Amino acid sequence: MKVPLVDLASQYQALRPQMNMAIQSVLDRTAFILGKEVSDFERAFAQYIGVKHCVGVCSGTDAIEMALEACGIGPGDEVITVPNTYIATCEAISQVGATIRWVEVDSRTYNLDPANLEAAITSRTKAILPVHLYGQPADMEPIMAIAARYGLMVIEDAAQAHGARYRGQRIGNVGNASCFSFYPGKNLGAYGDAGAVCTDNDDIADTVRLLRNHGQREKYVHLVEGSCHRLDNLQAAVLGVKLPHLDGWNAARRAHAALYDELLKDVPGVVTPYLAPGMEPVYHLYVIQVPERDRVQAALKAAGIETGIHYPIPLHEQPAYARLGHRPEDFPVSHALGPRILSLPMYAEVTDEQIHHVADTLKQVLARA
Repeated sequence: MKVPLVDLASQYQALRPQMNMAIQSVLDRTAFILGKEVSDFERAFAQYIGVKHCVGVCSGTDAIEMALEACGIGPGDEVITVPNTYIATCEAISQVGATIRWVEVDSRTYNLDPANLEAAITSRTKAILPVHLYGQPADMEPIMAIAARYGLMVIEDAAQAHGARYRGQRIGNVGNASCFSFYPGKNLGAYGDAGAVCTDNDDIADTVRLLRNHGQREKYVHLVEGSCHRLDNLQAAVLGVKLPHLDGWNAARRAHAALYDELLKDVPGVVTPYLAPGMEPVYHLYVIQVPERDRVQAALKAAGIETGIHYPIPLHEQPAYARLGHRPEDFPVSHALGPRILSLPMYAEVTDEQIHHVADTLKQVLARA
């Protein structure tokens, strides 16, 4: 039995009639830039998240960059985040001219550990950028409390957490702003690159709207120097079709995760995802820890089971950030996770039969160690 890591084709086939109709409508009207589909999706997603504003942009990376700039973050400022995330989180910090300041993560949730946060704050710190990694909400209450105590902005990297909840509150409306990626493989994915900034703050939303469209509210009147970061109208059409299905897909992912948990709970050497109290994750990825990860991954691949690694090298060990002068042991939890983490097949359409096959094959591979 072949089991892919992600199966976008199954999702498309289920939505094919309405998806083709939505895309054809854009093509028929040749309405490609900031059209009705963009404004309709922005309105719907803002309502879904529970915020006043959603501003569609061309990627999750650009969303973080523009949110930082809209919050007044720039050269000379420091932004606190984590080293075990995709590089886009930190690329955005560098792009606005700010300095990355990493803090260690919690060994169970893999998210920013609030216990490490206060010691990292300096006179130059202006913002905290928590990442809701793998669709597991970060512990936002203590993060927000510390931010309030020091007068810091909080920008959520919610690129993997569409629809997740933190103590009943939708992820994306806890901080001053939140940033979403709609990369095709995400829980809510476009058919290309796309992203959004969500916020209750009118000034942040207005600034992002200016920055995404060459600094203009009306054509050829440029109030600031912006750039071209607009959400494509075709991608907005795709997202508009998918959004009503998101909660159902997320519920399916949680059910799949629960089955994985049950099947793998007593397997020696396997660490399944930790579910913190009060959290409702959406399992963008189902990430376990295993011994001899590379051998296990190769054996699963040979058996027709695709897996992933998110992410094999923490950012403080990447050549791109050698200038910051960190050693691997500076963040021991993040360093230790790199060689052990393995993402198992996870998507709404994966079947119980496939999950049983993955778990059984994994047990057989581990037994051969």
